[in-house]
Formats: sequence, structure tokens, C-alpha cells
Amino acid sequence: MEDPEGGFKPQSDGASAAARKDGKKSRRRKGKRGGQSRTAGQPASHVPSGIAGEAARPTDPAVETSTRKRKRRRRGSGGSTEGAPKQQPQSDTVAAVTHAVAHEGEAASGKRNRRKNRGKRGLQGRPLAQAKPTGHQPSKQQPHSPPAARGPAQDGRGGENDNRTPRHQERHQERHFERPAERHQDREPRPASAHPWPDELYAALDLGTNNCRLLIAQPTRPGQFRVVDAFSRIVRLGEGLAASGRLSDEAMDRAVDALRVCASKLKNREIQRMRLIATEACRQATNGAEFLQRVVAETGLELEIIDRETEARLAVSGCSSLVGRETRSVVLFDIGGGSSEIAVIRIGDARFNRLANHITHWTSLPVGVVTLSERHGGRDVTPDVFEGMVSEVAGMLSSFDCPVIDDGHLGDFHLIGTSGTVTTLAGVHLDLPRYDRRKVDGIWLSDDEVSAMQAKLLSWDFASRAANPCIGPDRADLVLAGCAILEAIRRRWPSPRMRVADRGLREGLLTDMMADDGVWRRHRHRRGQRGK
Repeated sequence: MEDPEGGFKPQSDGASAAARKDGKKSRRRKGKRGGQSRTAGQPASHVPSGIAGEAARPTDPAVETSTRKRKRRRRGSGGSTEGAPKQQPQSDTVAAVTHAVAHEGEAASGKRNRRKNRGKRGLQGRPLAQAKPTGHQPSKQQPHSPPAARGPAQDGRGGENDNRTPRHQERHQERHFERPAERHQDREPRPASAHPWPDELYAALDLGTNNCRLLIAQPTRPGQFRVVDAFSRIVRLGEGLAASGRLSDEAMDRAVDALRVCASKLKNREIQRMRLIATEACRQATNGAEFLQRVVAETGLELEIIDRETEARLAVSGCSSLVGRETRSVVLFDIGGGSSEIAVIRIGDARFNRLANHITHWTSLPVGVVTLSERHGGRDVTPDVFEGMVSEVAGMLSSFDCPVIDDGHLGDFHLIGTSGTVTTLAGVHLDLPRYDRRKVDGIWLSDDEVSAMQAKLLSWDFASRAANPCIGPDRADLVLAGCAILEAIRRRWPSPRMRVADRGLREGLLTDMMADDGVWRRHRHRRGQRGK
């Protein structure tokens, strides 16, 4: 109704009720309509274009204020409490969403906001917040995101806007978030390092005249194992032994300190079986047994003194994988700190699983790099001094009763050296910036290459040898004594080539223990079961 002054009068109560009723009907028919609607009694010229389901806004401030209040009440309660529309089923909601998307370009922002909250459902048909009393503004809905990228606290199906009971939410989250994670963990493939029996660890310790070495390993393929932990330290337990016949207090202190480290490593792991041995220094020393009692008291480790034959067999067992199938004869030597073990191996047509069973002759020379360098001097070694050391070792070898290898078998014969001396020669030959076991173990050296390396080391003074990264100051006074022992062996058993082995007694101990326990036979049996 127009005002005489050109404005609009406030509508009466009846007109207001009719307008509200008409507004409700227009909202219900909004999915089918799409055109403009206006309140009864208002001319079409006062209806702004682009607004659907909403009466034209009057210009009178009082009417405008009243209309805005009604709109706010409707937004807060979802419409009048009387005859309020119930929540639509899922199919109706999908139809409404499809229609809303089709007319998205025509709807204004106010219309989209009301449509979004109509029926207490969002655009994706998910329930919004619990209905609050009339006049209270509902909480805003979290933006929609793909379920795979959401967690329980952000997902609409278990997050802060979920209208389930706490117990229902707990069961829902357990079903949708915890159990799939557990199933995923069950399906994860085992790492490459996983083993059918990971608890079967073996340990071997070798306390020699010059070094203290420890290996902790796990069996893998037949005849092989994987190193889990290792330790090596130069202790020079046999220092001064040749002169006094006893282990010095300083040498014993160094050895006990190294053994404490080994004891700590052994306690931190569940070792199925271990063997701890002591060699020439404890064999020769008059106070060797007393020293081993001190080791038990201070470290808890019980070491056994092995004889020379056992030491020779262990050296062969440790290098068995380096003897090829085509080989028929091998002379294997282990140049130690206080003794040197030599084994002659002859392999026929039938080869045993254990290479040590093919030993035909063996000997243990009571001389090593420590004892020989102490007698002849290891710092300033001239060619004459070097030749004197070679002659001493050659005299010991002359008493070794061993048949000469026939020249016809030279093609099937070679030397294997397992000691710090031959590994040092290989590192110098390769000109390594630092010693690398992976590049040294198993390498072949020709007879000319070995002779060239020995001549090169003999031409260096003590400082030059100590500066070499493959020798170092700890071995600078011992390496030429080892070369002298090697030269005497080469003269007794000439060979066109020599294979270098960075392995020894520890590997032999591990191989024998694993073979005695039959772990590789069980491994083959389990692999057959898995294949079936």
C-alpha cells in the first residue's frame, strides 16, 4: 500500500502473516521454480532482478529493519517453528543439489547461503550442526576435502561437527581409522634385511698377539653370513714377550680395555652361541693363564687358548669361499703377530663341504710380525736387514716336511694370504685414499705385482710408511717384517698369482659354529616349505 507522500506504509499484521506464509511456500517451491517471487500487493517494478524466493526490499527503514530481523530469525531456526520443513531424505537432497548446481549462475549470494543450510544439510548431504534454539547462530561448516586426506579430527564423519554420541564416535573412529591402519601394517612387505630366524646370532672373538677382533653375524645363504656388528683394535699384547717371556702390564691393560668394549657389544645382543679364543701370545707367556683370569674378573669373558693346529684349520675355514671349484692345490698362510700358520690343501674330484678336511700338511712357525720386527728392528729396515729376516723364516720352513707341488699342476695352484701384511700390499697396490675392505678382499695379485709392492715399501722410510693411509703409524714398523715372511713363503712355493683375503680366524669360528648347528640345512628346508 502506497503512502500519500510517495513511500510505503508498514504492512499490517495480516499482511505480514501473509507475506511470511508466502515466503515459506516460495522456499519450498524453490527447486521447481527459478523465477522471481514477490510479496502480495507489491508491484513488479520494485522487485530487484536476480533475487529469487525473496520479497523486494522496501525503502522504509522501519520496514527494512523488521524484514532483516525476520530473516535473521529464519536463519537461526531454519524457518518458523510451526510447519518447519523436515529433513529431506538422501534422494531429495541429491535432486535439490543437482537443481542448485544447474542454477548456480542465477542465484545470488544470499540465496545460496539459505539454500546451503536448508533442511540442516550441506551441499554434499552431510548433517550440519545440531539444531540450536531459535535466535542462536549455528557454527560454520568445515570445508569439504577428500576422505583420504582427512584425519579423525577433521573428517565430517567423526570430527568436531559430528552429531553422534561419544560412544558412537569412538566405535566409528575405531572402524574407519584404526583398523585400516592395522591391516595396512599387516600387508607391509618385510624389509630386504629380514631373516627367517633373526634371533640366531653368532659371535667370534680372536685375541691375538697384535689385534683384538670381534664379529657378530647372522647366517644367510648356505655357507655365508651377514655381519651385524664388528670391532677391531690393535693392542700389541705380545709386545716384549720374546725378550721377557711374560705379558707386560701395559699390554694387558690395553687388551682388557678392548675386551671391555667387546663384552659390552655382546651383552647388548641375544647371542645364541659364541666362541672366544686367544692365540700365540697367551700360549707362550708364562702368565697367560693369570691374564685370562683377570679378563674373566674384569669383563666377564671366558677365553680359551687354542693350539696351533686348530688355528691353522680355522684360518682355512674362514677363507673357504675364496677357493674356486677349478682349484686343485692351495697353500694358505696366515701371518700373525706371534706366529704364522701355513696349510697345504689338495682338492681332488670329490670336494668336502669343509675345506679344512682337504688339508694334507700344515705347520705353525713361531714367528710373526711383532716378534720378527723386535729381533731385527722395524723402523729402519735396509735391504740387508730385510734379507736377514727372510733367511730366518726360510730356515724355519726348511724343516717343514711337505712334498713339492708338481709343475704340471701350477695352472691349478695358487697362494692365499690372510693377514694384515697381504691386505696392506693390496691397498698400496690399488693406491686407495683409505683402506676399503670391499675392494681388497678377494683381489688377485700377480707375482710381479707382489714383488713391486715389496720393493716400493722397502724404499720408503718409516715416516713415509706411516703416512700411507693403508698402513698408518700402528703398522709402519711391522709391515716389512710381514713382507719378509711372505717372501720366504713365495720362495718355498712359487706361484704365478696370489689371492688376498681380508678374513681369518673369526670367520672360521663363525663358519664352523653355524655348520655344526646345521643352520644352513634348516634354511634350505624352510625355503622348500615356503616354496610348497
